[in-house]
Amino acid sequence: MMSSYRILQAEQQGVYILKFVGEIRLNLCSTLDAIIESMSADPAFRTVVIDLTEAQMLDSTSLGLLAKLAIFTKSRSNLLPTIISTNPDVTRLILSMGFDRIFIIVKQAATQMEHLNELPILDATEKEVREKVLAAHRVLMELNEQNRTAFKDLVAALECDGADQGTPSASC
Repeated sequence: MMSSYRILQAEQQGVYILKFVGEIRLNLCSTLDAIIESMSADPAFRTVVIDLTEAQMLDSTSLGLLAKLAIFTKSRSNLLPTIISTNPDVTRLILSMGFDRIFIIVKQAATQMEHLNELPILDATEKEVREKVLAAHRVLMELNEQNRTAFKDLVAALECDGADQGTPSASC
């Protein structure tokens, strides 16, 4: 049985293509973070294209990691990465997050699926997932005031939860 979510990847001459299929949620945060780390370690990295044409939804953690990727790409190559989104609901969501400031957003397909390799889904501890969720939401909060307001309580709760787990936080 095929999972309800997948991330496919291709790379050529420092240009990465990531295709998200299905519901992209926090269970993929370790995989997404590993992709970002891999790109940042690649001296040939130039830019990334995110194909969301088959994504049904993205949660805020995934959006935060995509924002992190966009900020990295801009700082590394001075190029805005590209998002391809043909789903009106997904497009509305990424626009509401302020992604039009950090991505080029287009509405046409990127490539044929057979040119992409499926990435293995990485496991993570609860602590690792919480840290990635917290970091992703902090990135989203930096994009605009609406995001800051929407996610401040979640971030505060995650920071306090981290303090309970031994990670110090001044706000708890």
